[in-house]
Amino acid sequence: MDSSREKCPNFFVPQSSSSVGAFFRKKDDLLVYYDVDGLMNALGIKHDQQEWRLCIGFSKLSLKAALLHNGNQHPSIPVGHAVHMKETYENLQQLLNKLEHSKYGWHICGDLKVVSLLMDLQM
Repeated sequence: MDSSREKCPNFFVPQSSSSVGAFFRKKDDLLVYYDVDGLMNALGIKHDQQEWRLCIGFSKLSLKAALLHNGNQHPSIPVGHAVHMKETYENLQQLLNKLEHSKYGWHICGDLKVVSLLMDLQM
């Protein structure tokens, strides 16, 4: 087994307060990291909002959000996950609010469905 896989933290498992697990909150079916700056600091990564973009994806069964580094010099960091959450503008808005998107101002990437939801156009 590759030893680098063993060093990767399991982001969505509650852990002690000194680990990355201390930075997430769960409400209903939505699990998000509420302190992105603290999470990046715990991972030893400098968080410059201009160097990261928020990638959002929906599937039939889940919603996922991850921060992707523009230069691919850092690994992607999952920051949100929800199971059995419908593809609606309200749910996407709830995710963005919990991630404090207005504070960080990351560029958002996603498929056409995500773009249409952001524009409040239901397909």
